[in-house]
Amino acid sequence: MSYRAVGLGSTLRRNILASRNASVTGRVLVRTLAPRRLIQTESVTESASRDILNAQRLKRPSSPHFTIYQPQLTWIGSIANRITGSALSVLLYGFSLAYLISPAFGLPFDSAAVISLVHDLPGWVKLTGKALLAAPFTFHSFNGLRHLAWDSGKFLTLKGAYSSGYAVLGATAVSTIALILI
Repeated sequence: MSYRAVGLGSTLRRNILASRNASVTGRVLVRTLAPRRLIQTESVTESASRDILNAQRLKRPSSPHFTIYQPQLTWIGSIANRITGSALSVLLYGFSLAYLISPAFGLPFDSAAVISLVHDLPGWVKLTGKALLAAPFTFHSFNGLRHLAWDSGKFLTLKGAYSSGYAVLGATAVSTIALILI
């Protein structure tokens, strides 16, 4: 066990007292404003140190979870934009890799095979597939335009954020229906 001085007081006191130009008032000021405190320290192993830190972390209060907040259009739109962007990326890269790799395994995944597969599907499956592709694509596109407008300094008020959010939802609905019916 050892005793160590804690805080800036000991460092300030040592520097002021060591300097030759320090005045008496400087010494008194440091001693009154920064009293010297000694604490007892003990060397511990790394695993014991980690255990102490984990025990301290368990006692900390946790921050509130997002489920206690009322859902708002802005953060729901942000989450949906990330999900649709990720889903569209996975779909694009998955289809592209399948198109490139399939000839190496002798699988018929060329354009003619894909067209004949889609042609043979029932009508309701085609409409469902179109909806599952059109809705994320149009939402992500229109929400991207909304973010570009925000980057240019437009719609940054609360009213503007909500009005542009509802405009994105309306444009998504209209354009999804239009793409399904084509």
